[in-house]
Amino acid sequence: MPDFITEREDSWDFLGRTGLPIFLYGMGDGAEKILRVFDEYGIPVAGFFASDEFVRGHAFKGHLVHKLSQIEALIDDFVVVLAFGAGYRSLYDRIFEIDRRHRVIAPDVPVAGDGLFTYKYCLEHADELQAVYDMLADEESRRTYACIVNFKISGKIHYLDACAPPEKDLLPIGRDEVYIDMGAYDGDTALEFLSACGGEYRHLYAFEPSPKNFRRLQKNLPADERITLLNAAAWDTAGTVDITAGDGRMCRTGSGVTVPAMTADEAVREQATLIKLDVEGSERRAILGARRHISGGAKVVCALYHRNEDIFELPLLLKEINPNLRLYVRHKLYIPAWETNLYAWPARPLEGA
Repeated sequence: MPDFITEREDSWDFLGRTGLPIFLYGMGDGAEKILRVFDEYGIPVAGFFASDEFVRGHAFKGHLVHKLSQIEALIDDFVVVLAFGAGYRSLYDRIFEIDRRHRVIAPDVPVAGDGLFTYKYCLEHADELQAVYDMLADEESRRTYACIVNFKISGKIHYLDACAPPEKDLLPIGRDEVYIDMGAYDGDTALEFLSACGGEYRHLYAFEPSPKNFRRLQKNLPADERITLLNAAAWDTAGTVDITAGDGRMCRTGSGVTVPAMTADEAVREQATLIKLDVEGSERRAILGARRHISGGAKVVCALYHRNEDIFELPLLLKEINPNLRLYVRHKLYIPAWETNLYAWPARPLEGA
């Protein structure tokens, strides 16, 4: 096992042996996923609570949803299992305040794909994890990578607090970029790009498969001949793909809506200088569909958290496509380990990039 992996007990094993009452903080899809694993491991749940502003006397899974203060008035010590994502400062701080009074565990369940990220899983992929750790370009990346892996095993949230969020975007943004945004959603990251480059860029290509999100994308981005919007999935082959297209960002493969699929290499003929990949678990396919751009020297920022294997498979794939890439890992403020991203750019950047 790599030396940087220090956790040996899975969050699920800890929850199974704690002996303390276990309360889930949150409801919805995240709680459903966690409860399915609880059933598999035989982990009992004592009840549920929500933030005070969301408690309306409703029930979840046959339990009345309480306020935390109501539980604390009745029970001295218990374990809190976080069942939702926290990505803004006030909620993040609230969770750490709870952790000072009660152990908070945020079990890792994949956004996409099957299986769990356990200590055994790390043993099975020890060589790949060590290979990625060794090829990271700076100490901050290695420290962040170690924290994320140990968090995913243990669910201990202090590992995420140890990953200082980057003060600014790590990738250098030039004034003549050809930017491909894969998973453009409603245009939020495209607008960030336009702001970062001060409106000075060569072209922006945005892939968004969800018809509903694509309409938002069209509305939010300015009319400009340098902007090309593609209502398609960024993929490794041309054709069609089925997606589950809801109202939010979580648009994944599955039964629902059939949409066009395109490769970036075919859709974008000029050489890209900057690529963003956040495609809800289809990053590997999107990378394979952009091999020409990546081998040609494009800078890349890629989500590392949708599938268990992403944290080692995607860095190794990018390095295989372009051995000249320098790899960095950063984690933005978020619980659980979502918003963990890989940044890659050539040791000798493209001229003008």
